[in-house]
Amino acid sequence: MYKSFSMELAGRTLTIDIGRVSAQANGAALMHYGDTVVLSTATASEKPRDGIDFFPLSVDFEEKMYAVGKIPGGFTRREGRPADNAILTSRVIDRPMRPLFPKDYRNDVVLNNLVMSVDPDCSPELTAMLGSALATCISDIPFDGPVAMTQVGMINGELIFNPTSEQKHMSDLALTVASTKEKVIMIEAGANEVPEAKMIEAIYAAHELNGQVNAFFEKIIAEVGKEKHEYEHHVVPEELTAAIMEIVPPEKMEEAVFADEKQTRDKNIAEITALVEEKLADNEEWLPLIGEAIYAYQKKTVRKMILKDHKRPDGRAIDQIRPLAAEIDLLPRAHGSAMFTRGQTQIMTATTLGPLSDAQKLDGLDVDVTTKRYMHQYNFPGYSVGEAKPNRSPGRREIGHGALAERALLPVIPSEEEFPYAMRLVSETFESNGSTSQASVCASTLSLMAAGVPIKRPVAGISCGLVTGETDDDYLVLTDIQGLEDFFGDMDFKVAGTDNGITAIQMDIKIHGLTRAIVEEAIARTKQARTYILHEVMLPVIGEPRAEVGKYAPKIISMQIDPEKIGDVIGKQGKVINEIIARTGVKIDINDDGLVSICGVEKDKLEEARRMVDTIVSEFEEGRIYEGTVVSIKDFGAFLEFAPGKEGMVHISKIAKERINRVEDVLTLGDVVKAKCMGLDKMGRVSFSIKDAK
Repeated sequence: MYKSFSMELAGRTLTIDIGRVSAQANGAALMHYGDTVVLSTATASEKPRDGIDFFPLSVDFEEKMYAVGKIPGGFTRREGRPADNAILTSRVIDRPMRPLFPKDYRNDVVLNNLVMSVDPDCSPELTAMLGSALATCISDIPFDGPVAMTQVGMINGELIFNPTSEQKHMSDLALTVASTKEKVIMIEAGANEVPEAKMIEAIYAAHELNGQVNAFFEKIIAEVGKEKHEYEHHVVPEELTAAIMEIVPPEKMEEAVFADEKQTRDKNIAEITALVEEKLADNEEWLPLIGEAIYAYQKKTVRKMILKDHKRPDGRAIDQIRPLAAEIDLLPRAHGSAMFTRGQTQIMTATTLGPLSDAQKLDGLDVDVTTKRYMHQYNFPGYSVGEAKPNRSPGRREIGHGALAERALLPVIPSEEEFPYAMRLVSETFESNGSTSQASVCASTLSLMAAGVPIKRPVAGISCGLVTGETDDDYLVLTDIQGLEDFFGDMDFKVAGTDNGITAIQMDIKIHGLTRAIVEEAIARTKQARTYILHEVMLPVIGEPRAEVGKYAPKIISMQIDPEKIGDVIGKQGKVINEIIARTGVKIDINDDGLVSICGVEKDKLEEARRMVDTIVSEFEEGRIYEGTVVSIKDFGAFLEFAPGKEGMVHISKIAKERINRVEDVLTLGDVVKAKCMGLDKMGRVSFSIKDAK
């Protein structure tokens, strides 16, 4: 049965059609927000997947180019691999929804979002987030919803909900908040150094609006929602847990996990697992469950140690950061490089500078953003965690971590006018044991300063964790979580920023939301930690950006020309600009406003190219000395080329102080000479004199 529901959301109408399309999916919602149209569906397999100990959730955000009236590029002229934006959107949808599914649910679930029409003022990402949540809520798939999401911008200190395209470009904040009826469950933010207090205000303003959306969703669920289906529960038998605890008493498990190094803990757990398997070898029914049971035993032990005993596996205090180290200039030929180490987490970031033509071209649904001059990429090889696995193309995690570090540093990147370079940063994970993305932020800040990029302020990042008890008041926030505390804890709250404020947040949790007290404590704790990292570890290594880029980095000269002269510099079919490039070996970029960027390594070649461009776009000035090349010799004089496409003539009488009979007696083709502009001759032509330039 087809039903339609509507509400006003941030000044625009959100309309949801249920039962209109995709009736065979477990749940489907055709979402209309302004002229944005997204079909969100939720489907689940009938039976659980065999042999797994996790919930197999997949989230897709499909960007169809017809949504913005574009034909895809490429040979096949159809959409291919998802763009980074699609992958990042899928991750943002996944993060608040995954905790609301039953922990022992093993059926495959696929949330698909088909973007079919895009209104630039009505975010398709937000529409898909709301659609996925509602499609799952009205389906028969077990899910503890509803959950709603809001985007927040900020212009001149004023909060804007679900900002338009124009407002996003003006905004100092790009915040996404997801909430259940009671609590915040996901935070994602990029910000221009927004103070902590203002960020908290924005988060809870979004939470309040989410409450209105959740109330709207509840009415829809009550009217069209399906009864949730039964599923095959996957729990470790209590008898197996008891048997393992007899073999490995709690104090022995505590001893096994209470170690400074990940390798030591892994070795201890491997020995315990081997012992348990040996003791229970006769029970074939239990053998496949031993790994899951020991994992649960570890988790219970770690959580008890932290929450009740205030003991962390590596012996640190609750607010203590692991040992830190930083260094720069690891790579002699890279334009900038730095390494940042925090305990067993180690990241090296290399910076490469290039001309603006090296900026990344973007092909997606955002018609306002087509290029990106600052790029951050992150790699996570198997050896960083001691695993023997081949390297593949970057997965969703790598793309997500790179985007988070990029978002954290973008507010301090100098403008194109201040620093006319394209910048590519690559963070290589050498070792991983907790929050490599925030180590990437620290290493990248150092690498940029070492490369001579005049960033506005240094940025540092850190992550906090959480262990909760039975009540909202029973919790403990942990500064600088390591892998074990992330795996067995309830939260990974990453915050990056400068001394002035926050530049990025990413919050992942495994429980059904956070209280305001937890959010405020986590933000305060990360502020304290990143201030320490900045001033005690990073700035002593390099206190400010180097005054110049390194000797192996390209040098760039920028000059402004009259936009009407752009055609003169380029020439017919690019003949003039290509001639300049061929002679000097530089790269030249010209934007529509007439900003010319000349890029090269050798300063004399840069200056030669700059002089040529200046000569081309300038009128000859009487009395000025020019340097030109003899390109043609006639009986009456010689023609000099001062720049590609820009020539002038020297009469034979103006070549030498003494009288000469033949031009060839003094000049030869290819000679480079200086000539003085004498103004216009009797026929109105520009005249030059070699003899008056000496």
